[in-house]
Amino acid sequence: MGKRHQEHQSLGEVLKNFVSNNNLQKGLDKVAARDVWEKVMGPAITKYTHNIKFERETLYVELTSSVLREELSYGKQKIIDNLNEELEKELITKIVLR
Repeated sequence: MGKRHQEHQSLGEVLKNFVSNNNLQKGLDKVAARDVWEKVMGPAITKYTHNIKFERETLYVELTSSVLREELSYGKQKIIDNLNEELEKELITKIVLR
């Protein structure tokens, strides 16, 4: 058996390299944006959420309640700030409520 060249990397570094080498970050961001909406907004709002989609820095949220959609539209920037804070990066720049 030959010797292997070994570099000592943490598991986190290995995963970051794997994600960047395989262009997986966009997919991970989509999942993270969906998950963080449910976590930040809580079950009361999540139960009226029908569909969540993240594309090009915009989070599209379909709501089953027009009243809730109207209420949330007044605080869009605060929602964006809370979601990005939970994500620990500036990922979402706009929210479209449908």
